[in-house]
Amino acid sequence: MSEPTLLVLDTHPSPRLGRLTGRAAVRYTDEAGLAAQLPEADVLLVWDFTSDAVRAAWPGDGPRPAWVHTASAGVDRLLCPELAASDTVVTNARGIFERPIAEYVTGLVLAFAKDLPSTLELQHRRLWRHRESAQVAGSRAVVVGAGPIGREITRLLIALGVQVALVGRRARRTIHGVAELDRLASMADWVICAAPLTESTRGMFDARFFGLMQPSARFINVGRGPMVVEDDLVAALRKRWIAGAALDVFEQEPLGPLSPLWDVPDLIVSPHMSGDTAGWRDRLGEQFVEMYELWSAGEPLPNVVDKQRGYVPVRDRSE
Repeated sequence: MSEPTLLVLDTHPSPRLGRLTGRAAVRYTDEAGLAAQLPEADVLLVWDFTSDAVRAAWPGDGPRPAWVHTASAGVDRLLCPELAASDTVVTNARGIFERPIAEYVTGLVLAFAKDLPSTLELQHRRLWRHRESAQVAGSRAVVVGAGPIGREITRLLIALGVQVALVGRRARRTIHGVAELDRLASMADWVICAAPLTESTRGMFDARFFGLMQPSARFINVGRGPMVVEDDLVAALRKRWIAGAALDVFEQEPLGPLSPLWDVPDLIVSPHMSGDTAGWRDRLGEQFVEMYELWSAGEPLPNVVDKQRGYVPVRDRSE
């Protein structure tokens, strides 16, 4: 029996797939070669998860892989109507990024509350300026996105004494439905986006939403850039509708040097790094190899994406 063909949409550094020697015929491609090689692949590993090449190449002629795995939490850059309608199983890298992103968000909350950006700026200017900072315990947060990342953010914030309302697509158990988001956001000190990008979430954080927030509140986005209308956020910060914001994801990445976001007051900009801790690529590679072993043995795969919803559903214990 011939080895299954594993096609890797590659980027540097390549994944470590040595454990699959003799168990898979591994081929590598860049964006330009993906469409030509796709019909020959049994499995596609989207290692270059910043690429839109899968979405562009999938509607072409010929057979398609039975399984597509993306080395990312989000699947918005590869899903297209043809892939969503196919029998191909799509999986993601759930389990790798939850804790690092939650730690990053917690760090941002503490940095804002303790005014660390001003402290660093004043130190740079050699100015001694005593201020009072905010207490995190007792503050209120709304976390939008009830998947594993949102739940881990919630867990760490609760450990700091923050009162957290977790908002999902629909209400269940201790999770609020999206219909309650406006009311909750109007009372929150922190609004944190950790939701996947879908047609229902695209552009959901706009001028209307920022107008609902308290002038003392901060907004943090570690979900997906297109969920925020960036011009509206810039205006909200310049008009002091809200006290500050932090963005780790953007509509266009990398953020260009002429983007107005670099110079907006009280905005922290980071280059899509909230989930990337030392060794993260090795962990992604190990996760895929373990999943490939399950697939080759005919075992069920974890992290299967609901292609109509655009994310991996999380089942609550009561369901």
